Amino acid sequence: MTTASLLAQASSIDIHAHAVLEGSMHQAGVHGPELGDQDSDSPWFRVGDYRLDGVRYAGGPFMDLQLRIAAMDAVNLDFQVLSPNPLTYFHFIDATHATAFCRAHNLALAEQVALAPERVAAFAALPMQDVNAAIRELRFAVLELGMLGGYIGTDIGRPLNDPALDPFYACCVDLDVPLFFHPAPAGIDGPSGDPNLLQFDLDLLTGFAAQETIAVATLIYGGVLLRHPALDICISHAGGAIASLIGRLDRACVKRAWVPQALQYEGAFEEALQRLWFDTHVHDDRVLSFFRSLVGDQRLLLGTNFSGWDQHQLEVDPDLMRLFTTNAKRLFRAESIADNGRHFD
Repeated sequence: MTTASLLAQASSIDIHAHAVLEGSMHQAGVHGPELGDQDSDSPWFRVGDYRLDGVRYAGGPFMDLQLRIAAMDAVNLDFQVLSPNPLTYFHFIDATHATAFCRAHNLALAEQVALAPERVAAFAALPMQDVNAAIRELRFAVLELGMLGGYIGTDIGRPLNDPALDPFYACCVDLDVPLFFHPAPAGIDGPSGDPNLLQFDLDLLTGFAAQETIAVATLIYGGVLLRHPALDICISHAGGAIASLIGRLDRACVKRAWVPQALQYEGAFEEALQRLWFDTHVHDDRVLSFFRSLVGDQRLLLGTNFSGWDQHQLEVDPDLMRLFTTNAKRLFRAESIADNGRHFD
C-alpha cells in the first residue's frame, strides 16, 4: 500500500514528531553528531561545539521505533510523520558535510519507516546552504524514498524570501509536497543569538517563537506566497507570536511602502495567514481559540513534539482531532483516497 493510502486510514495524525537516528551519527564530519554515556547517569549529545547534557535518546522513543509505537498506542495515536531533530539541521556548516549528513539521515529514517509504514512516515532533512543540493536531496527523498516533504529550520543562513530559493520552492510545487519550517536553538552550528536567550531556556521558550514569527512575516511580506501560489508551507507552534502581533503586521500593509502592492490593503496580512498551514502545539486552549479565529480551521494540524520535554496534551477534543486529521490528509494528498475508499497495492 502507498503512504497516502495508509494515511487515509488513520484516525489521528501527528505531524510534529522528531527522531534521532543511530545511522546518522558521525555523518557530518567534525560536527558529529555524537551520542555519549547513554547507559550512565550523565548522558550527552554533541553537535559541533555544542553539547546537550542530561538527555538520554538511546533506549527511548526518539531512537527505538518499537518504543515509539508502544507510546503512541498508549495515547491512541495512529500515525506520525517523523522529522529531523532540530539540533541537527546543520544549515550553517560546510555544504559538503551538510549534504552527506542529510543523505545519511534520510536513508536511516527511510529504514525506520520501512519497519512500520502503517504507523510512521517521514519528512526529509535538506542541506539548505546549497540550494541545488537541497533540490537534489528533496527529489531523491520524495521520489526514491517515499518521503512526504521537506523539513528545514526557520533560520537557514539567508532570508526565506531570497530569490535564490525560488527554484527550491518551485521544486516543492513540482513534486506536490509540503515544506515544514521548525526553529532550532541559536548557536548550535550557526551564529549565536541574543545572550539573554542563554538563561531560563529562553532560546526554546521565546527564541523559537521569535524565529517562527520572523519566518511567517518574511514569507508573506517577501512575496514567497505570491510567487508560488501552489506552495504548501507548514509552520510549527502556530507560527510563534504571529497571532499576538496581527494588528501591527496588518497595519504595516497600509502604512509601509515596502509592502508588495498585492498586499497593500487593510487585513491583507491576516488574509495571507490563511494560505499557510500550522501545527497546534501551543499548550493553551485560549491561544488555540484565538488563533483559530484568525486563520480558520482548514489548515490546522495536530503537532505534539512527541516524547519531547514539552509534549503536547494528547487528550484532544474528538471533533478537533477529526478536523486536524482531515486537514493532514488533505496536506499529504490522501483525502481523495479516504473519500473514495480506494486502496493501492
